[in-house]
Amino acid sequence: MALSKSSRNFAMARALALVVPVALLGGALAFQYLGGLYPCEMCWWQRYGHIAGLVFALAAFVVPGRRFWVALAGLGILSSAVIGAFHAGVEYGWWQGFTACTTTVKFGGGDPLSAIMAAPVIRCDVVQWKMFGISMAGYNFLVSGTAALVIFALLARKEK
Repeated sequence: MALSKSSRNFAMARALALVVPVALLGGALAFQYLGGLYPCEMCWWQRYGHIAGLVFALAAFVVPGRRFWVALAGLGILSSAVIGAFHAGVEYGWWQGFTACTTTVKFGGGDPLSAIMAAPVIRCDVVQWKMFGISMAGYNFLVSGTAALVIFALLARKEK
């Protein structure tokens, strides 16, 4: 039995709402744990949007009202895109950030002061990695923003 166009659009929206957060969170974790690029505070904020999107996308597979959960996943992804745009602007010096920089401190049973002094300072206004002049926050904005718009467009399409 063939799926209706409306059902196919919903299935594509739901798949996109699941795949995008998984891919972008996986990439962020790979950069962190394999590439040694520690996230700043705003990087964490972007991850929270994807975590919410992932939870909502998973709910869309098992909880009734599945279109609602996909739409919430799209909003989570869109929130990450908005934060990514703001973060990219801070990195490029287009505007001032409103957050303090953070650091990763691991005590490990040693001297806490030495651990604090040796911890890397991760600044939100410094680009750690870029490709073609676009930072990771910029790519998050581009990918997440596009994905969220496609999800909403697919959900809005009606069968003719």
